Order: sequence, then structure tokens, then C-alpha cells
Amino acid sequence: MLATEILDFTLLTLSGTPVTVGTVITAAVILVITWWVSRGLQRAIRRALRPRTVADSSITVITRLVHYAVIFVGIAVALDTIGFSLGALFAAGAVFAVGIGFAMQNLAQNFMSGVILLVERSIKPDDVLEVEGKVVRVVRIGIRTTIARTRDDEELIIPNSILVQGTVKNYTLQDSIFRLRALVGVVYKSDMHLVLETLKRVASEQPWRSGRRDPRVLMTNFGDSSVNFDVSVWMDDPWEAPIALSQLHQAIWWALKDADVIIAFPQLDVHLDRDVTEPIGRLTTRAA
Repeated sequence: MLATEILDFTLLTLSGTPVTVGTVITAAVILVITWWVSRGLQRAIRRALRPRTVADSSITVITRLVHYAVIFVGIAVALDTIGFSLGALFAAGAVFAVGIGFAMQNLAQNFMSGVILLVERSIKPDDVLEVEGKVVRVVRIGIRTTIARTRDDEELIIPNSILVQGTVKNYTLQDSIFRLRALVGVVYKSDMHLVLETLKRVASEQPWRSGRRDPRVLMTNFGDSSVNFDVSVWMDDPWEAPIALSQLHQAIWWALKDADVIIAFPQLDVHLDRDVTEPIGRLTTRAA
């Protein structure tokens, strides 16, 4: 009975609701539970994100936001238990949140995009991407931006919303195999069997080519001045594609040269009618 009387003892009244010792203790217990729930969630988030090579700064930001959100909910429940009317507070908070939302729209968009990237894992550190026409390698994925490096050793700060909302080529999403294509044209008088065999041999001899795909040589079309071929070779490292393509071009050049095959270049034959050539001939004779 004494314990019940102590718990039911009214300390004060808020908006007609009595605040007893029991409600205060209940609110305190709610706050303690909220604190431990926040700690547990933060530890779980750290364990989940560290194997994903997420930057420590990004993990800290995520855990802090989760902590503040959980504490806010816990305080709101505790105040409601005591008897505080939270309707007006939430209404004012909603108006404030709308204003902040408009002001920080891009920031919130990039933040949510960062969370999506971390969860989906469609883009990871060391992935090779093509973003807005530039080939880059991902260095670090942050909660708001992603740091990437170009082939010119320039570091780019890419907003995460671009990676989530735009069309991005990920050359290493499921595997790193990458197709290189070299186009070459030879003159019409060339021995086409010799050309095909030479191009196939050159493609097969490249030291960097992938063993998972065989090279492919196709005669693509008959041009104005050349018969055109498409030489395709697959490699395992798309980041080194420019160097490999240069080596492939050089190998094709020297192989065709050694085989006495002429690489075609644009040319134009002009034929003049007799009505034009005869006056020109007479003028030449008079000048002589």
C-alpha cells in the first residue's frame, strides 16, 4: 500500500493531467531504454557498414543521425507519458521541417542517395564507371558525395544523386571483362584471306587479352576507299583500356605492313570529259 501511495502521489498537474511519481519513473525508464536502443543500433550499423569499406566519417554521420532520431522519439514518448501535450510542438516542428526541407533539398537528396548506394552496393570502391562521359575509378563513397579519380589523376567530387538518378556505366558491376574494338580498313586489291588471318593472329597474341573470350574479327562493310574490319579483343582490366588499345593499334599496323597489306586512306579519283580535256590540252600546247 505504501509503495502504491508513493507511486500515485501527484507532483503537479499539466493541462488537467496529474503528474505522479509513477509517471516520472516510467518516463525515466523510457529514456534509459531509448539510450540503450540507440547504442545497440549504432553498434549494429558499424558492424554492418565496416565490411563494405565505407569511410569512417560516413559511418559516424549515419550513427549520429540514427542516435538523434531514436533519442528524439524516446523523449517524445517520455514527455507524452508525463502528460505534456505534443500536438502544438509537432505542428510547429512540421512547419519548421518543411522550411528546412526546401532549403536543404539537394543536401537531403544526396544524403538519401548515399544511403541507397551503401545499401544496394551497385557501386563500390575501386569500381570503374563512366559518369557524364568521363571514365573514373571510385576511391571512396561518402554519405553525401563520392570521390573518384580520372585517368588523368584528377579527383572528382560527384554528388551521390547523380550516381543514383543518372545513367551510369559500371564496367565492373558483375565482372571486370571489357571489350576493346579496333577498326581498320585495307585497299580493295588486298588478299582478304591474308588480312583476316593476320588480324586474328595479332588479336590472339596480345599479352593482356582475357582468356575468357576469344578474339573476334569481322568484315564490317565495303567503304568508298577500303574494305573495313572490326577487331574485338576482351581484357580483364577496363582501367588500362587506352594503353591496351594503343598496343593493339601498333600491333595491327606492323603486322599488316610485314604482310605487304596497304591500310587504306580516303582518296578521290577525278575523271574529266573530253569537252573539258580538249580545251585544256590546247591551252597547254599554246603555252608550250
